[in-house]
Amino acid sequence: MVRMLNFFCVALAGLACLALYRVSEQTRVANAQLTHIRHNITVERSALHVLEADWENVASPDQIQRLAESQTGISNTTSAQLSSFEDLPRRGDSAPLNNTPIQQASAQVTNNAPTAVAGQ
Repeated sequence: MVRMLNFFCVALAGLACLALYRVSEQTRVANAQLTHIRHNITVERSALHVLEADWENVASPDQIQRLAESQTGISNTTSAQLSSFEDLPRRGDSAPLNNTPIQQASAQVTNNAPTAVAGQ
């Protein structure tokens, strides 16, 4: 009986050692994966900072203005004024959706662009 109890205790201790070893290995593998993931996060954050700096450079208003002028010939001029608020139909009983066109609407274009002087 004592031998059977000793054998059972030794077997139980062996199984406990194997279970602890398995948990220890799983912890080691998880720690290695966590280190790898943290390294990847650091690399991605540094790449994100580089992309943000590039975006600030590309999306600056001065850069967009230069690109617009060089690609399409768009210059910094005032846009056309198509109508004023007084020319638009009024809300209410007399004017909504009565199919009358806007009367006396005119387009006004102002050109405030600086003129080039010859010889400069």
